[in-house]
Amino acid sequence: MAPTPARNHRTRVHVVSDVHGNARDLARAGEGADALICLGDLVLFLDYADHSRGIFPDLFGVENADRIVALRTARRFEEARALGASLWAGLEENRAAVIEEAVRKQYAELFAAFPTPTYATYGNVDMPPLWREYAGPGTTVLDGERVEIGGRVFGFVGGGLRTPMRTPYEISDEEYAAKIEAVGEVDVLCTHIPPEVPELVYDTVARRFERGSHALLDAIRRTRPRYALFGHVHQPLVTRMRIGATECVNVGHFASTGTPWALEW
Repeated sequence: MAPTPARNHRTRVHVVSDVHGNARDLARAGEGADALICLGDLVLFLDYADHSRGIFPDLFGVENADRIVALRTARRFEEARALGASLWAGLEENRAAVIEEAVRKQYAELFAAFPTPTYATYGNVDMPPLWREYAGPGTTVLDGERVEIGGRVFGFVGGGLRTPMRTPYEISDEEYAAKIEAVGEVDVLCTHIPPEVPELVYDTVARRFERGSHALLDAIRRTRPRYALFGHVHQPLVTRMRIGATECVNVGHFASTGTPWALEW
């Protein structure tokens, strides 16, 4: 936990989300801040802006990455799954072992880039069981939990809700709602996914609505945190909006911007 600042000291926190393999900028993300907050999605499986980057094209080539992105963008999820299954069937190695090895390589580099202190929660493409191995003593992993930073209480809820994409850390609406309830009233509510508001969940490049959380939206209206911070939607229609007393902020697609969002008080 960050030390309580002196009375005349202003606290500055930098917040990132959707890092997707950008270890170079992550190593500088905490500069000038008292703490770094990471809202998940460290892993880069497939870059929708540059199909040559990520675990998928490394294994199956850019042409197949182009094909699967086109199918997913067209919401032809069954065809995308069939294509993926045929590609994986062509590998001699065990699928789970191949993915885990690739993710471990990324996690080793990314967790080493975290400054001290870092407070982090999982994204929907992350693999939570591996975080315990890579999070050093300066990194606190929180999910359905709270921590005090500079005299303010921050609550963290990681992961995403179930979708046809079937990413690694998708959970049921009921499990997600239970974690939101466990956090309770906080000054700053930190999640990977946004509240279920059309303007906040629509991705203008992917041209689809991502899944937001109704439980999160209800909690914002009920508990009225100062801020609700999240990521997940890479190119949102709206990056911030006020819901009652709460300023809701998509902190940005760090993989492409390389710039953290700053909160100071």
